[in-house]
Amino acid sequence: MKGRPNIYQDKELILKAQKLFWEKGFTATSLSDLSVATGAGAGSLYNSFKGGKKELFSKSLEQRREDFEDFKQILNKSEDPIGLIKNFFLNIANAEYNDHMKGCIVANTLVEMTFVDENLKDEAVEVLKETEKLYTSVIQEQQNKGNLKTKLQATVLAKYLITFWCGINSLRRMYPDKKTLKTQIDLQLQLLQ
Repeated sequence: MKGRPNIYQDKELILKAQKLFWEKGFTATSLSDLSVATGAGAGSLYNSFKGGKKELFSKSLEQRREDFEDFKQILNKSEDPIGLIKNFFLNIANAEYNDHMKGCIVANTLVEMTFVDENLKDEAVEVLKETEKLYTSVIQEQQNKGNLKTKLQATVLAKYLITFWCGINSLRRMYPDKKTLKTQIDLQLQLLQ
């Protein structure tokens, strides 16, 4: 008799797989790599994730969406959400070398999957669009309260932050040093005054 699936074990497995996908991407990650990283055999992986590697990758992206929801809740409760957004970007400069090399799994997925898998590409696009929508809402609210002096439309600034996010995840691989990154991030954030 088959036991109930263990949600906690699945989440732990997803996080281990996510780390590997984040480092290697979808295409370069083999089932053997996933077995080693997660400690689960190929049969166990397929029993837990009927869609195989693609489903496990999709669940890894879903996990990023959960992290985004946590960030959204923090922003919604903050008295200074623009400060939090700025700090989010500024903290990139202080990341470890390996974090710089990994970049963002969502942005990486968008680039890797554009001509490979429409569904996975669309999942990545959706996460970035949800982030853009959140930024638009926060910026508009702060402009209405007079907390932002910029006259640029909130929708334009939100798209700018997404562009900045995708760009900084390339730049940090080119220049993984704190001083360069902090200088560039400070420069980019000047629009949020």
